[in-house]
Amino acid sequence: MKNTSKIFLALALTGSLGVSAFLLSSQASSEKSTNPAPKLKLSDAPVSRDTRLTTSFAPVIKRVSASVVNIYSTRTVKENLRTMPLMDDPFFRRFFGYEGEDPRERGPRTRQEQSLGSGVIASEDGYILTNNHVVEGADEIKVVLADDKKEYEAKVIGTDPQTDIAVLKVEDGKLPGVTIADSDKLEVGDVVLAIGNPFGVGQTVTMGIVSATGRGVGILGQEGYEDFIQTDASINPGNSGGALVDADGRLVGINTAILSRSGGNQGVGFAIPINLVRFVMDRIIRDGKVSRGQLGVGIQPVTSELAKEFNLPADQRGALIGQVLPESPAEKAGLKEGDVVIEFNGKPVTDSRHLRLMVAQTAPDTKVALKVLRDSKEKSLTATLGELSEKETAKGMRRSAGPESAQDTLDGVEVADLDSRVRRQYDIPDNVRGAIVTNVDPESPSYRKGIRPGDVILEIDRKAVRNADDAVKLSKNLKDSALLRVWRNGGTSYVVVDSARQRK
Repeated sequence: MKNTSKIFLALALTGSLGVSAFLLSSQASSEKSTNPAPKLKLSDAPVSRDTRLTTSFAPVIKRVSASVVNIYSTRTVKENLRTMPLMDDPFFRRFFGYEGEDPRERGPRTRQEQSLGSGVIASEDGYILTNNHVVEGADEIKVVLADDKKEYEAKVIGTDPQTDIAVLKVEDGKLPGVTIADSDKLEVGDVVLAIGNPFGVGQTVTMGIVSATGRGVGILGQEGYEDFIQTDASINPGNSGGALVDADGRLVGINTAILSRSGGNQGVGFAIPINLVRFVMDRIIRDGKVSRGQLGVGIQPVTSELAKEFNLPADQRGALIGQVLPESPAEKAGLKEGDVVIEFNGKPVTDSRHLRLMVAQTAPDTKVALKVLRDSKEKSLTATLGELSEKETAKGMRRSAGPESAQDTLDGVEVADLDSRVRRQYDIPDNVRGAIVTNVDPESPSYRKGIRPGDVILEIDRKAVRNADDAVKLSKNLKDSALLRVWRNGGTSYVVVDSARQRK
């Protein structure tokens, strides 16, 4: 049976009941901000977890509902009629009001598009939280309070597409700010309430539990930062940017997406934890942009296969370092390829995604303590984080001529030396040393593990590969498996390749 489940990120309603499904790229200003710090109401105690069930959440809803608002945004959309083949048909020209003329000669047409989402009043002095995709590209944003239907014009203080967070501000003295909890203290099974304006029907409350925490589902792309709270509380189009609160009515997350085959709620919804939201909000309000820490490493999960090659327990947690960038904070701290980071600033690291989040949520120039496993032994290091910048990516990929064959475990892989022509063709830096893969048999174990033409083999079983001859010689002595370190698209990672004999 084919799995047809899809992630629906853009839950803001557009037009009447159409779903907006795109991401743009508005950013907070890079200039230093002059915005005042928000006046937040914080409560970091964990929710009570006695086994008694309440018969009503009405008192909780009365406290928090005034803090959840409707957000209406309007933007101008350009339509290029030249790309609309229907305009070749005179019937459709008349239908769209272009009888007797070719509208494509007029150039792009503009129209106004309206979106509806939700938001949360984060502070009494008018800061409002919502999703980036609710307000992105908007020419005008209006905020409507739930209790007295009072309407305000809102200013975008800043947005962060990488977490799908936007910070707005309205000027009106004092607003009913929500109480903010510590989302790190949420546990699976805690009762949560989702509040928003689904389908534009008006403020609606749904109840469920925390189904999971720390979810990463890929909806924000490779550059996004995902640490979602998963819940079965109903979330639908129009709920975007609304509140996920605990049983005490404290804000624990901002609702943002659902996993669904139909586009409607099927019990798998996602909210951005408020601790991550607060980090983004604080940076936007204080600095005018979201500055993130950078360690300067390429990391990957510790799979059972990799754990075996590094003599670690099969269930070892942490992040395996596949690359240490030159002159990076990691290199200066003494980190090496093959280290497994198991603690960051005293907190356990569960996997590579978790470490990436922890580093990104730490301010640049912060000194951090790291605990790593190196050759199965613990080692403590200290690093001073840099500031995250744009990643470089490699361009282009095609086969080289004159390959040699690597045998035994790497049977089916053909390699060649790295010369100046090959480096120019594949955009391989001069400091990369190894053997370039020129051909891979689709039936080979290497192909099944993702080895492709254009990859550069840097190491085989922790031994350096300087050229194609080294790769061939080292591969002849392999038995059941090989631990490769491979350069690809500007980064390096480890890959375990089983022998052909093991696959039979």
